[in-house]
Amino acid sequence: MTSPPKATNSTSKPLKPFASGEIKVLLLEGINKTGVEILTRAGYQVEAHPKALPVEVLKEKIRNVHAIGLRSKTQLTADVLKEAKNLLVIGCFCIGTNQVDLEYAAQHGIAVFNSPFSNSRSVAELVIAEIVALSRQLGDRNSELHNGVWNKTSTNCREIRGKTIGIIGYGHIGAQLSVLADSMGMRVIFYDTLQIMPLGTAQPVGTLDELLSTADFVTLHVPETPETKNMIGAREIGLMQKGSYLINASRGTVVDIPALAAALKSGHLGGAAVDVYPVEPFANGPNFESELKGCPNTILTPHIGGSTEEAQSSIGVEVASALVRYINNGTTLGAVNFPECDVRLPGANQETVRVINVHQNVPGVLKQINKVLSEFNIEKQICDSRGSIAYLMADLNLDADTDLQRINDSISSMPENIRTRVLY
Repeated sequence: MTSPPKATNSTSKPLKPFASGEIKVLLLEGINKTGVEILTRAGYQVEAHPKALPVEVLKEKIRNVHAIGLRSKTQLTADVLKEAKNLLVIGCFCIGTNQVDLEYAAQHGIAVFNSPFSNSRSVAELVIAEIVALSRQLGDRNSELHNGVWNKTSTNCREIRGKTIGIIGYGHIGAQLSVLADSMGMRVIFYDTLQIMPLGTAQPVGTLDELLSTADFVTLHVPETPETKNMIGAREIGLMQKGSYLINASRGTVVDIPALAAALKSGHLGGAAVDVYPVEPFANGPNFESELKGCPNTILTPHIGGSTEEAQSSIGVEVASALVRYINNGTTLGAVNFPECDVRLPGANQETVRVINVHQNVPGVLKQINKVLSEFNIEKQICDSRGSIAYLMADLNLDADTDLQRINDSISSMPENIRTRVLY
């Protein structure tokens, strides 16, 4: 198990939140114990729940917390976030962040972090398992035997060695899948909107249509965006080779489900494996409906691509550590809706305070802030912007603690100010 990193080291001065009281953290959807331990060890008050909360309960709970951690079920819409009076940061203990209104969060000084890498291997391994299972029709044979039917056949059952896998989206998951498929003797091609260096023997193709018409197995690893919604519809499925296979372990809106079901029932596709759906049940139980139920050689799984002990442990460490760094030090490296900024911690023997400020990215604000800070010795300073939001970090030497509140009040009173914190 990965050892949780410490927030600071012995040669650095520990910073802590100024005038914010005890930090309260709300964790939902069974966040792994590695994340809970890191946040608890940081001295925060941690309230953990094994499942997502009903909206009205969530609105009540979120009002007084400084940080919230969640996975994919909890929806932090603008309507929910407007109830959050003290919220500093959101941790998405998963890859996706589409369950959070990122723009609203940024405009209200709430940073959002996720875990873009930690479950990549788990998803890639699941896809490899599904490729083998589809090519041998293991799902159907398993179901038949459970129903008492013995059906020993080799018809349309094949080895995957020498077959072509087409990877749509060559990011962290796609690249790992590429290496695994290559090692099993598959020919690997991929399509991505960015120019990415191939790994192993993988080869890029120029268009999505070329990949679809070439691959024996088509697997999707793209984010949920307006551009990827229904990117695989009836036309695209029609371009795929007869008897080929489609795998979706990315986002449920990427594939047109009725078109996929029709292609499976007609025999145009040899099978499919689907782990994500346009609409997913809020809780476990007998409440799943899909047009894919009952389709031949079709593996349906309940969004478990990243659901391994190893992945969840790593995600717990990665996201919880990011929350601690942001709350205690102001570091935004890895934030998905803020500029990414960091400065080294002050030395242990330095009388230093750190000013953290989120403000509207308009002319003149930095001049106003620096006018306030210019009375003091500025050790380090960084400012960066992302869209309409700007983020500033500055370390100052102060002669008196009374200056702390004056700095905080002066910057907070600026019309363009969104959020100001002082760490000392």
